[in-house]
Amino acid sequence: MTATLTANAPARPRKLLTSRRTRVGILYALPVVVYLLVLFVYPILSTLFLSLKNADGSLTLHWYAEALTGVNLSVLFTTLRISAETALFSLLFGFILANAISRLKPLWAGVAMLIVVVPHFISALVRTYGWIILLGDKGLVNETLVWVPGAPFQLLYNEIGVVIGTTSVMLPYTVLLLYGVMRGVDRRLLAAAASMGAGRVTIFRRVYLPLVAPGLASAGLLSFILSLGYYITPALMGGPQQTMIASLINQQVMKQNQWNGAAAEGVILLLLTFAGLLLVKLITSLGASRKKRSAS
Repeated sequence: MTATLTANAPARPRKLLTSRRTRVGILYALPVVVYLLVLFVYPILSTLFLSLKNADGSLTLHWYAEALTGVNLSVLFTTLRISAETALFSLLFGFILANAISRLKPLWAGVAMLIVVVPHFISALVRTYGWIILLGDKGLVNETLVWVPGAPFQLLYNEIGVVIGTTSVMLPYTVLLLYGVMRGVDRRLLAAAASMGAGRVTIFRRVYLPLVAPGLASAGLLSFILSLGYYITPALMGGPQQTMIASLINQQVMKQNQWNGAAAEGVILLLLTFAGLLLVKLITSLGASRKKRSAS
């Protein structure tokens, strides 16, 4: 009997591959596979090989060493710092907005979410120029704060302007993620904690915050990852000290014709993005397992 099972084992995958259902499935999946190979896998591998090529065609790590030293390393740290600041402010304002919207009735919550999301469909270039007009020396912000000592304030072509611009771009993503998490919180748990004598601060710290913590981590990391490769707003609203890695890649390609160095910068940016996505996946799975344990 064991010999019969062993003989039939290789035949089962072969029979599965020859079945009509499997062939149809492979036929349907083939365009998607080809699409991914041509438009994703091939460009990434080409960029990787380009970053490892020397001028004479030999393999080298020179471009990575150059990308991680001197001015290029400073640009990388600036990118990480501005992305972290953007993620922090996006979380702060996104938490306040999402928390307020989640307490509204469904109709008004839908209207509020529409107001938050619709500006995101406007061109990023148009929104950036809008912020430049608002934050200029004669803009609405400085004209409103004209009575404050020290006005007009320098809100453009520095890190403040870049963070304001990038935060406004990332805010809809943060609000959408946090709103979904906050809407799923069982309000009876908060009522139960209040009935047992817990104050508002205690309820928020011990009950509400742990429930929404996975959403906070995911939203913050998403804003951070998206900010890493963002180009338009930092390029238009920042100064020389706020050069980010996307602007550096653009300079190397368009002005210096240094494709190998730009490829190395791109691979480093891709690795940072993958690391952030893996972290998001880890935090999400930990949050799901914690919720499952608490439910059981």
